[in-house]
Amino acid sequence: MSMAGTQLIGRTTAILRQVGASASAGVSTSEVAAATGLPRSTAQRVLAALAADGFVDRDTARGRWYLGPEMFLLGAVAAERYDVTATARPVVRALSERTGESAFLSARRGDETVCLIAQEGSFPLRSHVLHEGIRFPLGVASAGLAILAHLPPAESDAYTRREGPRLEASYGAAHAIRPLLARIAQTRRLGYAVNPGLIVAGSWGLGAAVFDHDGAPAWAISLNGVESRLAGERTAQLGVLLLEAAHTLSRRLGDARHA
Repeated sequence: MSMAGTQLIGRTTAILRQVGASASAGVSTSEVAAATGLPRSTAQRVLAALAADGFVDRDTARGRWYLGPEMFLLGAVAAERYDVTATARPVVRALSERTGESAFLSARRGDETVCLIAQEGSFPLRSHVLHEGIRFPLGVASAGLAILAHLPPAESDAYTRREGPRLEASYGAAHAIRPLLARIAQTRRLGYAVNPGLIVAGSWGLGAAVFDHDGAPAWAISLNGVESRLAGERTAQLGVLLLEAAHTLSRRLGDARHA
């Protein structure tokens, strides 16, 4: 494939991810261009081509783009192989009910995590950092940090040193190489990841890895809430419950594969 063809595919997938990350609210052409680093005219041409084949839809009244029907059809086919939400949803719901916090399931997709399930907690004060479809680079949110920490050390170290400068530029000094390596080490000691308000001040996250049949960290369960609910002595208490839920889901996914 020519370089031009490879670049076009890369641009197209980047645009689809951005539209998918804003699935409920939609996204404008300018927002797509800014998020992907593409000229607005390029983003507009790619979106129009995707719309012609049904991969995205445009709300002309609001000028916002949404995933289209072809994405649903492709997703339904892919779900037969990759969808774990039917198995995971009861575990995520039970964790939320037990803790009163909002609980989530995220999946690893290359160097990112994407949120698949969001279960609101009963506590009236909530953080709104996570929602279904949102993506973060590994190591940024607690789910991605839990997954990163449980990768083979050579793989996690290579990722951290390669992506650290970009993460620092996008998310601040707390995501630079050295502090990220420190959080990875802490996650390995505790078994679960802690994000003490590093994305949005006052919004804490705890995450635990969920493993596939090969023992690889393919997903993560996380809790997200305000600092007063997740900090202090309650961090360890919630960490234990989170690890129990992650272990339960890992076991159920393994059982489902061999059923």
